[in-house]
Amino acid sequence: MTSKLETLAQLYLEGEPAQVSEQAKQEFCNWMMGEFQQLPFAVQASNDMEYATATDMFDDIQKHHLWVSLEDYAGEVYPKQFCGFALLAVHDYDHYKTDSDFSLDGEVAAYRKLASRAPSLQIQKILYSELVLKSAAHLYLDHKPEAKVVFL
Repeated sequence: MTSKLETLAQLYLEGEPAQVSEQAKQEFCNWMMGEFQQLPFAVQASNDMEYATATDMFDDIQKHHLWVSLEDYAGEVYPKQFCGFALLAVHDYDHYKTDSDFSLDGEVAAYRKLASRAPSLQIQKILYSELVLKSAAHLYLDHKPEAKVVFL
């Protein structure tokens, strides 16, 4: 029997890249920038800093600081690279607010928190691809998959 993780990973890995309109990309970026500006802590960019555990990340957030990788969410869906950076920072804070780890269940919990604030179904679909499907592929492969957006 195929696991939920494997099923979601395969949907991402075997899925055709979605066509996301420039208007949807801009709407996503504008919304994400608003979400980012509401974060109650300092966010610092890093090319190589990654948290090994959610607990390590939570400790930094409690100290009003968060490291975010510039590489993790660079992709063609964002009109500006900073939008991917902002997404990761906001998503990490949703991990904190939902007390969820980096497992598939934790990624789904953090996704749901963010998706509940999304202004449109199109943005929810982008978030699902980026935060659930891509994360499932990463967990399944044990390395980052090729960046793309996949709509189901």
